[in-house]
Amino acid sequence: MNKLPNLIVQTIKKVVGNGKHELHEPMFCGNEINYLKKTINTNYVSSVGPFVEKFENKLKKFTNSKYCISVVNCTEALHLSIVACGIKKNDEVIVPSITFAGTANAIIYADAIPHFVDSEFESLGIDPLKLESYLDKITVKKGHSYYNKKTKRRISAIIPVHIFGNICKIDKIKKIAKKYNLLLIEDAAEALGSFYKKKHAGTFGVVGCISFNGNKIITTGGGGAIVTNNKFLAKKIKHLSTTAKVSHAYEYIHDAVGYNFRMPNINAALGCAQIENLNKFLKSKRKLFLKYCSEFSKNTNISVIKNPINYKSNNWLNTIFIRNLSIKTKKQILNFAHKNKIYLRPVWRPLHQLGHFKSMPRMNLDQANTIYASCINLPSSAFYF
Repeated sequence: MNKLPNLIVQTIKKVVGNGKHELHEPMFCGNEINYLKKTINTNYVSSVGPFVEKFENKLKKFTNSKYCISVVNCTEALHLSIVACGIKKNDEVIVPSITFAGTANAIIYADAIPHFVDSEFESLGIDPLKLESYLDKITVKKGHSYYNKKTKRRISAIIPVHIFGNICKIDKIKKIAKKYNLLLIEDAAEALGSFYKKKHAGTFGVVGCISFNGNKIITTGGGGAIVTNNKFLAKKIKHLSTTAKVSHAYEYIHDAVGYNFRMPNINAALGCAQIENLNKFLKSKRKLFLKYCSEFSKNTNISVIKNPINYKSNNWLNTIFIRNLSIKTKKQILNFAHKNKIYLRPVWRPLHQLGHFKSMPRMNLDQANTIYASCINLPSSAFYF
């Protein structure tokens, strides 16, 4: 067998030690049990309770956002954001092919069309240079909007994704969004604690969406949040997330088709305890990242994905790029690691390769295909350091 699988496994063991290593596990080291007991003792376990507001306030402070709405998961945070922003049926929404399926699913939930674009190798996010050149060729302006010349559909929004906690080239993407009059909705699911020039991920667009799934840097078990500085949108999203129920002492009156996407108080209680240790987790994950960089620097064919100057990642999932990696060797690496109870993961299969997305509009996606072929996620839990 190729020597590379053993080299990678032994390098990982030098960093995290022997034994079983999951990709990313939650760390509970604070007030989790105390806060959960409070929700049970007071009977506030559902969607009404003090921890929801406390958690939202903590998120607002950390991200420097004016408004925050907590919901059941990040996919529904994106769905709500798309609906609230007024994206219409059959509008096209620019989205990278290298992302979790939930990003594109949220677009489809709103009856819009994902339009897949390519990613660049530095951050693994949308390639702004390639994107701008592509939009110049395929769009035509009608009034204030831009339309796809081929499909005749309006291109109304762009959803950049901060992959594995690495900030994409958001400053350049924001300029492109402005040029083409595209709503900018950030998928910051994996990027709590990531910054560009001291500005938090998810605060560059009209809204940003964050995940608190069990494998994220902090968790509420399941959950997500929408951050925004737009008062009107915040009010609309909050209303839609609470089944569009009109406030009344006892009547059930709903003034629109709403969604029951509220975060329960028991989940928010867990989030409040977790966010108290967020800076501790970030420091630990930074040490792990630097250790991986040091150990893998000994092999010139392997590099750890890292953000450039002014981009500060939360290092959620450490990722290696392996040059000239064949499909066979990639499978050998993953299989050998799993046999050694080191649960590496390949980057998500690009969405344009999945059967139900194959008919969606797309640009040339050679770089996305290379990223999928060449990148592997490493064990990245916060408790290693």
